[in-house]
Amino acid sequence: MKYTPINSALFIRNREKFSKSLKPRSIAIFHSNDIMPTNADGTMPFRQNNDLYYLSGIDQEETILLLFPDHENPKMRAILFVKETNEQVLIWEGYKLTKDQARDLSGIQQIQWTSSFESVLHTLATEAETIYLNTNEHLRSDNEVETRNDRFILWCKKHYPLHNYERSAPIMQDLRVIKEAEEIDALKQACSITAQAFDRVLGMIKPGVFEYEIEAEIHYTFLKNRSRGPAYGSIIASGADACVLHYTGNDKECKDGDLILMDFGAEYANYNADLTRTVPVNGKFTPRQRAVYDAVLRIMKSATLLLVPGNTLEKYNKEVVSLVEKELIGLGLLKEDEVKNQNPEQPLYRKYFMHGISHYLGLDVHDVGNRNTPFSAGMVFTCEPGLYIREENIGIRLENDILITEAGPVDLMKVIPIEAVDIEKIMSKNRE
Repeated sequence: MKYTPINSALFIRNREKFSKSLKPRSIAIFHSNDIMPTNADGTMPFRQNNDLYYLSGIDQEETILLLFPDHENPKMRAILFVKETNEQVLIWEGYKLTKDQARDLSGIQQIQWTSSFESVLHTLATEAETIYLNTNEHLRSDNEVETRNDRFILWCKKHYPLHNYERSAPIMQDLRVIKEAEEIDALKQACSITAQAFDRVLGMIKPGVFEYEIEAEIHYTFLKNRSRGPAYGSIIASGADACVLHYTGNDKECKDGDLILMDFGAEYANYNADLTRTVPVNGKFTPRQRAVYDAVLRIMKSATLLLVPGNTLEKYNKEVVSLVEKELIGLGLLKEDEVKNQNPEQPLYRKYFMHGISHYLGLDVHDVGNRNTPFSAGMVFTCEPGLYIREENIGIRLENDILITEAGPVDLMKVIPIEAVDIEKIMSKNRE
């Protein structure tokens, strides 16, 4: 692993919290993700299942976690199964985790090889009444690929058809949404690396630069600073493509007079940063670009202040809509009487602001969480307003990552320049 391992105390606490939510005489089982194929003998880089990582700290394929919190034998209450190194694995891939290394990373004392999982499960299943199974229940998931957890669900129900079955996902969503101190530290590190990348690219953006050159500088900075790489596909969108929400071509030349919207973030220890900045390619906003930029920034500042304990996503979004409508009227894009008499099922602001203002952030970029849960200290949200005026080739989005605390919102990206005057000053200085 490139990152400095997180102290196992975090994962011990996470398992304790999860175990308290289980019914008596229950087993819970979590599988790692697969190594996904590409073509021929190629594979994609491995990315651990976030629920398994949250509970174990293990970042290796073919890993299984079995929890039986109220088993009479303390050694059987948490068992971690990891892949054993054999001669072929050693030659082609190198050493996998030893049992001692897995023990140190996870804080789990009972470590066994993955090959022994089925026999151990068979012994423990005879003593359990309920089995908790894990799968992806994210609201926005639309995955047609069968995962290792999915395959295990079918296998387990076939071999143990008379057990009671429960879902782990609702418990994990409630737990993962509140970040522990170690998780916040990892998020801060991801944000710090992202800040360094933004600083680097501000020094090289100018007319004639290609979007992929900017992307290359960002990814270079990530890897140099112990990040595995980008948290998601980086968006480097200049000109009209700044109005394409999920633009990933990143292949065009940046033109004089255009804006460039950059949405990127570093991943560190499986935790993710999510930043968006929009800057003028030539270093100077036009008056119209500046007016729209300042409007988006005002929305962002006001929306950030609403990320406080007790608020809800529903109330938060309603208040943000009012902010957006006010700014669109001020920019001459909407008329006040039209807004007043609009069809609430087809709000006019949606022409210029089509996405949500915030999402949970953590082990997933669009992290798990219940939309009906009131905001609480320890939650982390993005705040990312945008206005997209396609007829003017102006697309501006700004985004920072915000930690909710009892004392008010804490901007984890406050050191990253965002004021238009600061952006222009830095870009001007870099051209001297």
